[in-house]
Amino acid sequence: MHHLKELVMSKSLLSRIKPLSPVKSSASSPILCTKHLKILVNDTIQILRSDPEWEESLDDRFTETETQVSEIAHFVFDKIRDPQLGLMFFEWASKRSCSGDSLNGFACSSLLKLLAKSRVFQEVENVLKIMQCKDLVPTCEALSVLIRAYADFGLDNRALELYHAVVSIHNCVPDVFACNSLLDKLVKANKMESAFQVYNQMTKHDDRLDNYSVCIMVRGLCKQGKVEEGRKMIEKRWGKRCIPNVVFYNTLIDGYCKKADTERAKQLFIEMKRKGFLPSVETYGIIINRYCKEGQFEAVDDLLAEMKERALVVTVQICNTIVDAQIKHGCMLDAAEVIKWMIGYGCEPDIVTYNILISGSCQEGKVQEAEELLQHAIKWRLLPNKYSYTPLIHFHCKQGKYMRAFDLLIEMTGRGQTPDLAVYGALIHGLAAVGEVDVALKIRDKMLQKGVSPDANIYNVLISGVSKKGRLPAAELILAEMLGQNIPPDTFVNATLVDAFVRHGDLDQAKRVFELTIAKMLDPGVVGYNAMIKGYCKFGKMNDALLCVKRMIEGQHSPDEFTYSTIMDGYVKQNNLRGALATFGQMVRRKCKLNVVAYTSLINGFCRMGESHNAEKTFKEMQSCGLEPNVVTYSILIGCFSKEGNVAKACSFFELMLVRKCIPNNVTFNYLITGLTNEVPTINSNWMTEFQETQNSLIFNFYRRMVSDGWYLRTAAYDSILICLCQHKMVQTALQLHDEMKIKGFLPDPISFGALLHGLCLEGRSKEWKDVISCNFNRQELQIAVKYLRTLNDLVPQDPSSDALGILTTMAEGCELQIHPVENQKVGTG
Repeated sequence: MHHLKELVMSKSLLSRIKPLSPVKSSASSPILCTKHLKILVNDTIQILRSDPEWEESLDDRFTETETQVSEIAHFVFDKIRDPQLGLMFFEWASKRSCSGDSLNGFACSSLLKLLAKSRVFQEVENVLKIMQCKDLVPTCEALSVLIRAYADFGLDNRALELYHAVVSIHNCVPDVFACNSLLDKLVKANKMESAFQVYNQMTKHDDRLDNYSVCIMVRGLCKQGKVEEGRKMIEKRWGKRCIPNVVFYNTLIDGYCKKADTERAKQLFIEMKRKGFLPSVETYGIIINRYCKEGQFEAVDDLLAEMKERALVVTVQICNTIVDAQIKHGCMLDAAEVIKWMIGYGCEPDIVTYNILISGSCQEGKVQEAEELLQHAIKWRLLPNKYSYTPLIHFHCKQGKYMRAFDLLIEMTGRGQTPDLAVYGALIHGLAAVGEVDVALKIRDKMLQKGVSPDANIYNVLISGVSKKGRLPAAELILAEMLGQNIPPDTFVNATLVDAFVRHGDLDQAKRVFELTIAKMLDPGVVGYNAMIKGYCKFGKMNDALLCVKRMIEGQHSPDEFTYSTIMDGYVKQNNLRGALATFGQMVRRKCKLNVVAYTSLINGFCRMGESHNAEKTFKEMQSCGLEPNVVTYSILIGCFSKEGNVAKACSFFELMLVRKCIPNNVTFNYLITGLTNEVPTINSNWMTEFQETQNSLIFNFYRRMVSDGWYLRTAAYDSILICLCQHKMVQTALQLHDEMKIKGFLPDPISFGALLHGLCLEGRSKEWKDVISCNFNRQELQIAVKYLRTLNDLVPQDPSSDALGILTTMAEGCELQIHPVENQKVGTG
């Protein structure tokens, strides 16, 4: 068989095939096959099949009889099953045409049908050319067979040409089977305009249109979202060889479901049953699939009960759809219970079931369960595939257990499964995530050896991975390899590399990569431009940053909130508050979404210029816009007021961030501790006056109480922060700060111990505190802890107290009085 790409028969050739004329009709009509002719046909076929000297034998056989070859040729072609034998006979018969015994159009049409059924399309085209040269016309039946063969083979354009030839030559349309095959392929190829041309011509010949024809067109309309048009088409054809059936309802219901119009689908489902059409398993499957996507699992249960009542088999596909949807909607499933549930419906789980469960278990971190599911599938003689192994490989890589991932890869290939891009991608992503970039690069080499080319996502991961390691030359080599493989880098690849050079202080290289992207006629995208703008701002090159914004706009990209926030931050770091305010104004005028970063940059600008009142005003404006300040915002304000000596205000912002559940970091703590220890509170200080103007501050009062009792200023500051964190149930943060204190040389003291115990009790962990913190204090020290917890209760009387005070009191009563070095922390100002 010749290559399909050699199929060539121009429209002009078809147009030159003339319509059948009355003169030639007799020549194209079959004659009655008598007993004599049947014997001759069988002898001919037998000679073709088994006689090495078949040409001479055929000559001799037809010399013995008065019958012309043209009289039996169509019978021979109809009876032969081997296209090669048909072509041999055709070639032999064509040589006899010089003696006046030439094949007619009916015989050639029989040959066309033989060749079409065998999908020998090049030979079909050759025969059509020969017929055109001899002015022979293919029959409508032969052309119908050709159309069906071409359409079924996916050559819908050629099938459509032949369809128009039938209309032109025979003034009718092909048979319904050919038309339906053509319609089906045109609809699947989204060629609805051509499909409607064929369909409209079919409607003019009722014997050329059936239920399936209409259903194909309705399916096409539903695919385009035109479900109502599909419904009207069905209603228009009622009674015209188009009888309502379940298939029509299923097509329309599926159309509504794909449009996410669940209510209309449900109404049609009810109408279907009301009109006496019993929904099929397919009907239930369509509706269940829609309900699953919406998470309506109670409705799914009702439909399953209805299926069970009607003794319909719940297929494994339906069960898989339900299980997959439940996992995607966050339902916690027990794999054993799922399998038991499926078997209860008479449905044997297949490998797809296990793949869904394996993936779900990996998402929940239950890798042991996932491994057991894989072994269970193998035990039940199911063949695991790449979807069985990929989630496990990805999970193990993310956990840093890449040796186990490699074992799974070897096991997978041993079972005949070839790793694809998804499997290699899972390995590379997982390895890069845990910093094993060199191993990830070896996997890249391996996949190239296996003929699997990395995609842009894999290259992005590799470039990002080596960049984080500071290996920027290697990152450039990977980019060069990517371009060499003719894989255009996406915006994230370029942005990753540009950002990496910026972070490592090499602005020139960042510019080079950025300009290379543009030189390669690749669009950096908003992300790429923002990365370059960030680089310019970091190095104080604001003019270059603004020029880059201009290029960004010329490249048909609108600056986003990140662009403006970056520019503002650049101006602020240069103490150019006016530039930052102007940029903020542009952001507002362009109706760009205001974000926390922009407001925080502005607040920082005001703080750096000593305009704390404007910073506070901007903070309030930010909140009025519905934006929640982050740890950077609060830290800037706390640092600003601490430096100004307005520690009461700094404390109020610290407590506000705890109320808003914003977790402070070391920068926040350092600003606050510096502010507290640089100002010693006294009755006559301005600090006290400022404090009176604010709400009562727990941290301020607690700190003042400790300092008046003679504690070190920094110890008092740390402990006050600890007590405040624990009061707001941020025990984990408090524990981390407590560890930092010990690293800096602050010995554990009874107040910090009491604070942590108080926080654990507030979290309901009063019975397990010994597993978290240790107690090495004597009675006197524990009594100090009791004293300060009572102070805490006095300072926040409206808040519920914890069990900590009772625990401490009981512990103190059971201890002996001893001298402890903790007293040494109660002197001096260090």
